[in-house]
Amino acid sequence: MFEPVLLKNVDVADGHLVSTYEAGGGYQALAKALREYTPDEVIDLVKRSNLRGRGGAGFPTGMKWGFVPKRTGKPTYLCCNADEGEPGTFKDRIIMERHPHQLIEGLAVSAYAIGAETAYVYIRGEYVTAIRRLEQAIAEAHAKGYLGKRILGSDFNFAVHIHCGAGAYICGEETAMLESLEGKRAQPRLKPPFPAVAGLYASPTVINNVETLACVPHIVVRGADWFRGIGPDKSPGPKLYCLSGQVRKPGLYELPMGIPLRELVENHAGGALPGRRIKAVIPGGVSAPVIPEHGLEVRMDFDSLAAAGSMLGSAGVIVIDDSTCMVKVATRIIEFFHHESCGKCTPCREGLNWVVKVLRRIEAGEGAAGDLEQLEMLCKGIFGNTFCALGDGAAMGLRAALGHFRNEFVAHIEDRGCPFH
Repeated sequence: MFEPVLLKNVDVADGHLVSTYEAGGGYQALAKALREYTPDEVIDLVKRSNLRGRGGAGFPTGMKWGFVPKRTGKPTYLCCNADEGEPGTFKDRIIMERHPHQLIEGLAVSAYAIGAETAYVYIRGEYVTAIRRLEQAIAEAHAKGYLGKRILGSDFNFAVHIHCGAGAYICGEETAMLESLEGKRAQPRLKPPFPAVAGLYASPTVINNVETLACVPHIVVRGADWFRGIGPDKSPGPKLYCLSGQVRKPGLYELPMGIPLRELVENHAGGALPGRRIKAVIPGGVSAPVIPEHGLEVRMDFDSLAAAGSMLGSAGVIVIDDSTCMVKVATRIIEFFHHESCGKCTPCREGLNWVVKVLRRIEAGEGAAGDLEQLEMLCKGIFGNTFCALGDGAAMGLRAALGHFRNEFVAHIEDRGCPFH
């Protein structure tokens, strides 16, 4: 039977305090890592666990750590991406509000592994409670000797700093986040060089998501085999799923990676609202292409969803029922991406502007013959032609909506209006 670990004490009173975290075994992983492992052995342990990044890309965490060059003469930095700007996603916020010490311990173990003495938590400015909880937790960890100089009597020194963003979605992209940290306008960088070689202040830098880092202490304490024993071998471990939309029991669920999407939505989240039927589900935040109801047998892991033409992304699962117009859904999503585009790339900046104009016209009942073909042409011009994945996510999502629900787009054009009004 599956045992939650990331949210094990989510409802415990004062779960954000260091005393509560220690009582539940907190900071044992840091002590064990410093006492029993060399930095390279920690990296090897995480590699063997096959932990893949929980921020969206799913890149193997241990492999990313292994790319950091040694003895460069520059400091190595660890950055925690806590921006969480993907609509439908709220997993990292809960960790930071309810279990901030779990994140801090994950940061400390990860920093020890890659040879970093400084970490920055880049957090969205709207997360006021999470920011306050992290500030309190950092102060408590310093007082207890889990942060600072010669941690737990070792030669390891480590400090954590919080940097608040200003609400830009693009800062979820790792190099745009680094630009923002450096005080510049948040726009993606050309890669290579990759951050592991030339990241923050042109120094070796590792960037990991909050949930990814929260997994690390459990791997150190319980072992790589325990982690690999949960879910599919290529995408193992516990996973946080954010359920929202037109579903009976929205909320945050910790379940094994690879759970069938239908089981997640119908068994755990209670299924469709009374009197309604599920039409489609967005499985990984609005960047992920929509999956129609007949495809809900797909498993919630990186490889299965990619094979189904979508992606796990941030695991922001948004349920859409049969009362909802998919043209309206597509329009609202593209409006979001257009608004959040940083404007650096012409295909994204200009292409999404035209896509929004066409979609708004169709939604208003003013669509014309050839509009759908124009949308497909615009998507082709955007996809694969931008610095970052923002444009790709918008194009993939619209293509999926057009592919699965083309009849609704056609009805808007032919009937001169929305059939759902």
